Amino acid sequence: MMLRHAIILSAGQGSRLLPLTQDKPKCLIDFSGRSLIEWQIRALAANGIDRVTVVTGFQSEMVEAALADIGLPNVVIRTLFNPFYKVADNLGSCWIARDAMEGDFLILNGDTLVSPQIVATLLGGASTPISVTVDVKPAYDADDMKVQREGSRLLAIGKRLAPEASNAESIGILAFRGLGPSLFRNQVETMMRTPEGTHNWYLKAIDALAPTGIVGTVSIEGLDWAEVDFPQDVAIASALAGRWAAAEPLRRSA
Repeated sequence: MMLRHAIILSAGQGSRLLPLTQDKPKCLIDFSGRSLIEWQIRALAANGIDRVTVVTGFQSEMVEAALADIGLPNVVIRTLFNPFYKVADNLGSCWIARDAMEGDFLILNGDTLVSPQIVATLLGGASTPISVTVDVKPAYDADDMKVQREGSRLLAIGKRLAPEASNAESIGILAFRGLGPSLFRNQVETMMRTPEGTHNWYLKAIDALAPTGIVGTVSIEGLDWAEVDFPQDVAIASALAGRWAAAEPLRRSA
């Protein structure tokens, strides 16, 4: 069965981008005439995703209005409000969306600019219950979501992984198939019941599941993407979106 559902985690404000995000969340930053979240949804729609669940928080009404204006008639977009977005990390957003985790789905961080080719690569290569999209580079720093893998199997994931033990980084988009959705949902619920639950990244749940052997990786090495986290990232993402926008008429006429 074709994977047709995606969950986008867009509850946060993006405080590291202030003052740009003073009055609007970073998922609504404009890149070449489209918001970050519109670029995401169009990349998903180009690969047959026709249901998108967006977890909102900061300026939720503004996000909902922007989503209503995207204008993709074949894509059903619904929102789920995370009332804990100021005090909980993105594991909390996954907990809010747990009832939507039925059947196969993708999860996409709300700050990752990806192309249709990246989504296609993940969908085509996701052969394990949970698949983490990764890229590689010569060295990794403290802010990278670092990955240790053996072949395509994910052994560990986290920002606290030692750089010398890391050989990839997560770009913030994952696929869940077969048993993956229920295993992930159960792990999220288990972790949210602990005292530190609201302070966890959802990828800590992936790290906890990795020893079972169900988590694989799909490399998109050579394909362009951008994480919009710091002010310097905005210029990089703007240039990337500009190249994509310039190429669109060529694609339409091909």
